Amino acid sequence: MTPLRRASRASLAMLAAAPLLVAVGIVLLAVGSQMPVAGRYAALVAACYLFGSLSWGYVLVNLTMGEDIRDFGSGRTGMSNILRTAGGKAATLVFVLDAGKAIIAVLLARQVIGAGAAEAAAALAVLCGHNWPVFLRFRGGRGIMPGLGGMSVMAPWVTLAGCGLFLVVTLSSRYLSLGSITGTAAVAIISLGLTLLAQQHEIYTLYAFVGGGIIIWQHRDNIRRIINGTERRVGMPGLRNR
Repeated sequence: MTPLRRASRASLAMLAAAPLLVAVGIVLLAVGSQMPVAGRYAALVAACYLFGSLSWGYVLVNLTMGEDIRDFGSGRTGMSNILRTAGGKAATLVFVLDAGKAIIAVLLARQVIGAGAAEAAAALAVLCGHNWPVFLRFRGGRGIMPGLGGMSVMAPWVTLAGCGLFLVVTLSSRYLSLGSITGTAAVAIISLGLTLLAQQHEIYTLYAFVGGGIIIWQHRDNIRRIINGTERRVGMPGLRNR
């Protein structure tokens, strides 16, 4: 059976929506300056939410395996569940695509409206779309990859520091979730320190706390399992949920 023949309606909808959203972005770049600021914000946030809703982990597993990734492991669509279920190559591709959609959204916001609030709004819209995608009845990921992608454009050095701490914690504990939570919290704390020192725009720090809070909230089940000693470690497969 060919990939498209085993694709679900959700996968087909996302594949059809992707080029349409690219076209919307091009239109915003072309005529955005002629629109009122409120109209630009409304169009940007709506487009970024839908762009974030393109759940590439779901699409990839559905097309290659004929399965719903949410039936396996953590039940999420993000990179860590792809890694356990479909392997390293698939996880790398999902990493690039999920982080990339936030990078594109923030860069689009910078061009259409400008740096600062528009970038944070676009990044937050993508993050919400990723976590609560309209194409998948609002059951998506946890937000780590789009959060990383958006913050890497707004505050690259802070993001790099958070990634460094993520690697240290993950490699020492073998808990991807603990590394993600720690890295996310570190980004917010470092951002706050830089803002107090007048070294970072306060809107980026606000995004780090709001977006970071959403990401950590999405890890609440992981936190419970870490406390109970039942959290999955790196290398454990994503078994089908029963």
